[in-house]
Amino acid sequence: MDLEPQEQFEQEPTKVEEKAEEQTASTDDSASSSDPEPAPAPEAKIPANLPPVEVTVEGPAWFVIHCYSGYENKVRHNLEQRIETMGMKDRIFDVVIPTQEEIEVKDGKRRTVERHIFPGYVLVNLILSEESWYVVRNTPGVTGFVGMGNNPTPLRPEEVASIVKRMEAEAPTVKVSFKPGERVRIIDGPFNDFRGVVSEIDMERTKVRVMVSFFGRETPVELDFLQVEKSLNRGRDRRYREQC
Repeated sequence: MDLEPQEQFEQEPTKVEEKAEEQTASTDDSASSSDPEPAPAPEAKIPANLPPVEVTVEGPAWFVIHCYSGYENKVRHNLEQRIETMGMKDRIFDVVIPTQEEIEVKDGKRRTVERHIFPGYVLVNLILSEESWYVVRNTPGVTGFVGMGNNPTPLRPEEVASIVKRMEAEAPTVKVSFKPGERVRIIDGPFNDFRGVVSEIDMERTKVRVMVSFFGRETPVELDFLQVEKSLNRGRDRRYREQC
């Protein structure tokens, strides 16, 4: 499905990113307090002679731009400012950072965080032209479009639908910090504080099978992802195995 320009992805900024630092304008000592603040420097104009851009889709489409990981929010802010000051609101319609909620277990405690689905990437809905390409490509923090040179590759409708589905998922995903063969500690349920080895992970059911030593026998126990955490205390693990 093609998204219309007015369709928006609603999202909150991530917690992990630093907020843009506020800039303060210096004033002359002789200026009175009633003087107006100096106006910001005018945005650079779009050059008359731009390199040609191959337009492979008519009308608005979603494109992917690359930036340094951790600077996604700053890039979005910079681009939105350029869209406003350079009069491109009729060509560039939306700037989106795909995120989703994720549950992670750390030190036996659960917490919900907002994670970037594609760290280092930002989505832009625009009508591709030499002018819109120039405005986006020359935004501070942007390292380029996904595509070949001056020929950005638009996202396919099914790719957009998949991203929207992940962003709108009602249940947060669970971060898995362990893999088969690793030792884990059970932190909830009847086997609380037991330790064992992961034998199988079922991502669809969010279940993990752990081999637990119980009365001298290895017993498989099926648990929810949130019932276990990666075991880091090897000394305690050794003492536990000796007791079993």
